[in-house]
Amino acid sequence: MPDANFYRAFEDRHRGTRDLIKSRVRAYLPFITPLLKLYGEGAVLDMGCGRGEWLELMGEEGFTAHGVDLDAAMLAACQELGLSVEQGDALEALKRLPDASQCVVSGFHIAEHVPFAVLQEMVAEALRVLKPAGLLILETPNAENLVVGASSFYLDPTHQRPLPPLLLSFLTEYAGFSRTKILRLQESSELAAHSARVTLLQVLAGVSPDYAVVAQKTASAEELAHFSAPFEQEYGLTLAALAARYETDLRAEILRELKPPRKKAASAAPKK
Repeated sequence: MPDANFYRAFEDRHRGTRDLIKSRVRAYLPFITPLLKLYGEGAVLDMGCGRGEWLELMGEEGFTAHGVDLDAAMLAACQELGLSVEQGDALEALKRLPDASQCVVSGFHIAEHVPFAVLQEMVAEALRVLKPAGLLILETPNAENLVVGASSFYLDPTHQRPLPPLLLSFLTEYAGFSRTKILRLQESSELAAHSARVTLLQVLAGVSPDYAVVAQKTASAEELAHFSAPFEQEYGLTLAALAARYETDLRAEILRELKPPRKKAASAAPKK
């Protein structure tokens, strides 16, 4: 970026406030809190840490979190909060870490910014540096949301291309992670609660606009059992689910319109 402050201003406008983002990333706490029970402490490396919402939350939860980002203006927000950060390349920071040294490696909206070959190397390095049962978290825009995939993804001039959930999930499996979970995120609470009729616009724009892949390194069955509940849960709204609800609502409306009106019962003839 020619203007050093552009991306910080862009994030502030279009990513959401720090409080909003910090509330959203709390969705991952059920996955990561068992790590403190296993290890008593936990090191976290956050790739592309941005303004530091995740770093701040990790510190509050008892983890030792460190962030790396290329953007000095973004890091200034972290430094104002006293967070542990460095300016540099995320992959190079990963490569410097010892084997089995981290409980969590995370990257929120970084995967779509790097070439796929670099992303493959990031995933492989994350597997190396994670402890048994450690977690890799990669969050990215969800191209299953048709408006995201066709329009809003390209609002960010540093995005390369969308990554479909099945591709990112397969990438972590191929690298050697023992299990993965796709979390679809940030959908409308009204749509999620099935409290209203689904419109055509909601089919196009209502699918969870973000998703994450949470991938876990192999460990003993006893250790992995601590994470069963979050890995067994289903998250978010898929395009197939919303389209099916739309068709069901539309079919019911058509049937109501085609149903003939009920005739009033004939009144008895008056007695003479």
